[in-house]
Amino acid sequence: MYGYIYTRSLGYCSALSLNSSRKREAERMAKSPEEEHPHKAFGWAAKDSSGVLSPFHFSRRDNGVEDVTIKILYCGVCHSDLHAAKNEWGFSRYPLVPGHEIVGIVTKIGSNVKKFKVDNQVGVGVMVNSCKSCEYCDQDSENYCPKMIFTYNAHNYDGTKTYGGYSDTIVVDQHFVLHIPDSMPADGAAPLLCAGITVYSPMKYYGMTEPGKHLGIVGLGGLGHVAVKIGKAFGLKVTVISSSSRKEREALDRLGADSFVVSSDPEKMKAAFGTMDYIIDTVSAVHALAPLLSLLKTNGKLVTLGLPEKPLELPIFPLVLGRKLVGGSDIGGMKETQEMLDFCGKHNITSDVEVIRMDQINTAMERLAKSDVRYRFVIDVANSLSQSQL
Repeated sequence: MYGYIYTRSLGYCSALSLNSSRKREAERMAKSPEEEHPHKAFGWAAKDSSGVLSPFHFSRRDNGVEDVTIKILYCGVCHSDLHAAKNEWGFSRYPLVPGHEIVGIVTKIGSNVKKFKVDNQVGVGVMVNSCKSCEYCDQDSENYCPKMIFTYNAHNYDGTKTYGGYSDTIVVDQHFVLHIPDSMPADGAAPLLCAGITVYSPMKYYGMTEPGKHLGIVGLGGLGHVAVKIGKAFGLKVTVISSSSRKEREALDRLGADSFVVSSDPEKMKAAFGTMDYIIDTVSAVHALAPLLSLLKTNGKLVTLGLPEKPLELPIFPLVLGRKLVGGSDIGGMKETQEMLDFCGKHNITSDVEVIRMDQINTAMERLAKSDVRYRFVIDVANSLSQSQL
């Protein structure tokens, strides 16, 4: 998700002089990915818009005074990885190593690093740097920094490319590294670094945390199933809204939702009319918003998290007559992401995952495109990534 914001990373040169930028870019282009930095790395990359991933040698930078070097254990497979690998948003730069749901073990720290120690279990999410000086960074909202740098498919401030977690190791500024609670399994924690914060942040920002209030969740996929768990932990009444009844029993019996509404059933929609205080819409396909707005009470809030390829039609009358709000949200800042992880650790919340080997990633991508996963693929990087796969 969040493909449209990848464009913000294109402005990384703005703080540099034009001449030095051109010189650095020329030097970078003269080196292969394997020679760009001093430390060898290995992963799987998409080489073109076919999206097919294959073994790939590249390199990582030296561990600086503010850096943490991480041996990657697991990496979640986000739907944005599929979009980026296939260049479906038009901003991909190849070769591209996806992965921004990373859990691993610290192997080295810089001299200024105080929050982490070697052997700590840590995580890295969607971003790996920001300017650290703008109003958004000052407000712990680094995710809205105009110079924020994504974990992959972006460029560092020195002009070198960022490569993601479908790889054996990564070096990250300590500010963008997160503690994973010791009680949390590494594979189930990985998707929380994207899916978890994506649903947690709007719930906090838009005030969707008052116990006893009624939350509707549209779509029961990678985002939706985590939203159910977090909503219940906040003490909300949770209703899953889906286009079919196929996942009803799973939503009610296993995930703990209170009710289930089939959006294609007029009688079910009529019965739910005006009953919800909040709705989180996780659907990324083009769909109608008017039926969802009808489910909200007066003063209700609808927050959209999916990124459809085409604009959605937004009817104004329901907003005006019901004093309803429609908003959006983009992951969360580092402070809030750590808060989310601690909250999930306290309430025993993890993502439901299907663990795969690295060499199964292309089949997993095909299945992901068909929504054939419950509910997140996670790559067992440490036990399946081998240079013998070349």
